[in-house]
Amino acid sequence: MTTAPSTLNPYAKFVGEQEPLAVIAATSDRLQALAAKIGPEKIAVAPAPEKWSASEILCHLADCEIAFGFRLRQTLAEDNHLIQPFDQEKWAAPYGSLAANEALTAFAALRRWNLLLIQGALTEFGTKSVTHPERGAMTFATIVDTMAGHDLNHIGQLERMAG
Repeated sequence: MTTAPSTLNPYAKFVGEQEPLAVIAATSDRLQALAAKIGPEKIAVAPAPEKWSASEILCHLADCEIAFGFRLRQTLAEDNHLIQPFDQEKWAAPYGSLAANEALTAFAALRRWNLLLIQGALTEFGTKSVTHPERGAMTFATIVDTMAGHDLNHIGQLERMAG
């Protein structure tokens, strides 16, 4: 159900013709496989100065799953909800002290819970309005599409790290 114009979803280019719901359903397993391929000796090593390591990307994805889950629930619970943005760099401050396997575990549990919500709500509430202060008016479905593109963006980074 790709409904989000690229102006509302900066990650739309990563999704292309893929089904967003299928992408987000497969992400947890893909992350597990990529983390295993990268291995414990390289998972916390940044690929370049000022770039996140694989472990930091996994922590970011776990944090984003919290944010996406809240945005989805607020969209369902409130009319014309205004999404609260966050500064990912500030949220990343503790990532160096967190373990990749803990981030993977958190992501998998949160994603499963969010996926159940999405599967139950997307058909009925996909067009429900929400506003992002930087991207403007969007819908519940746009958030789902954004999740898929965000996943694929970071999966691509992890694939490059995995070689």
